Amino acid sequence: MKWILFLFIFLAFSSFAEELKIKANKFSADQKKGLSIFSGDVRIVKGSDELNASEVSIYTDKNNKPTKFVARGDVSFLVTTKEKVQYGGVAQKVIYAPKRKEYQFFGNVHLQQLNDKKEILGDEVVLKLNSGKAYAKGVKTEPVMMIFDIPDEQKQEKEEKK
Repeated sequence: MKWILFLFIFLAFSSFAEELKIKANKFSADQKKGLSIFSGDVRIVKGSDELNASEVSIYTDKNNKPTKFVARGDVSFLVTTKEKVQYGGVAQKVIYAPKRKEYQFFGNVHLQQLNDKKEILGDEVVLKLNSGKAYAKGVKTEPVMMIFDIPDEQKQEKEEKK
């Protein structure tokens, strides 16, 4: 039987203004180590943000506040910056640091800005939610690739004349 877990314990944490829901097939925790592990079709939702992975480890401090989220295995995500810019994409591993409001994406990263036609493909990408800045690194065999949608000015002028 498939085991489903909804976790609402993070409601009390001051670092989260919205409810955090976690759904997974399995759950284990070690309170002394400050580690909770969710595995099997993990889905985390907080407001308009979403993260899906095979496994997610949540590290907490001595006050049970989350300090780090580590998602592994075919990770897909949808996140929104402070300026309401949405990013979606995939990676093999994602680390989220709640205090810094920073995502680090690793392994075959494809990050797409959904409000605009902008994409980053690389092996390592960092996205800072507070500033909306992104940084990327490629690997020796493949450099970072950026894709922008640049409108054709002549085509745009013709459409405006109509």
